[in-house]
Amino acid sequence: MAAIKMDNLLAWQEADMKRLALEQQLAAAPRDIAAVEARIAAERQAIETAKSEWHSLEARKKALENDIKSAQEKAAKYRTQQLEVRKNDEYRALTHEIETTEATIGGFEEEELKVMYAIDEAKKRFAEAERALKQNISGHEGRIAALRAHEQELRAEHGQAVTAAEAARAHVPEPQVRLYDRLAKKPGLPACVPVQGGRCGGCHMKVSSNIEFEARKAENIVTCDQCGRIVYWRL
Repeated sequence: MAAIKMDNLLAWQEADMKRLALEQQLAAAPRDIAAVEARIAAERQAIETAKSEWHSLEARKKALENDIKSAQEKAAKYRTQQLEVRKNDEYRALTHEIETTEATIGGFEEEELKVMYAIDEAKKRFAEAERALKQNISGHEGRIAALRAHEQELRAEHGQAVTAAEAARAHVPEPQVRLYDRLAKKPGLPACVPVQGGRCGGCHMKVSSNIEFEARKAENIVTCDQCGRIVYWRL
């Protein structure tokens, strides 16, 4: 009779471990979906970063154009003033201002060329990031759809596993239920393990000869004298 009870307990454990495995998969499902969503977000951010860099450079180019225009107007004003002055020192002062302004214009134009080159590179980075996202987005979205569908399947399987575990539990005597529940709260399932070669199938430590003898008889529920798991004899 005890052997039949042990069979019922093992059947419940098998159903319960399937339930637990499904719960672990369900717990991982949102993380898997979030990981794909994070990849999409990262690729979108790469596009925004490239676009922001590009627009920032365009703004810098526009500012340089305004600076160049303003400096050119200043230089033209100095040239006009040169035509009106009569004193040599005033003429020389204006010449110095014109030369300084033209040097400033040259510096602006040199920087403008660098910015224009940087704009071309930023445009390329933006185009590459956008192209990569377009290529990957459908795959990412398909992956998310598949993960969500799998999650729904897992939920259905989990519901069935819970029902099966509850049905199997109903055939296990209450003392065994209490012992199993207590053991199941600890890490290191399964709670019921075989004794083979004189060792516990859970902690793999050698059990006492008395525990091995009781497990062989299968007349009572026996626990490992090392880890406390329920042990049974297996040839």
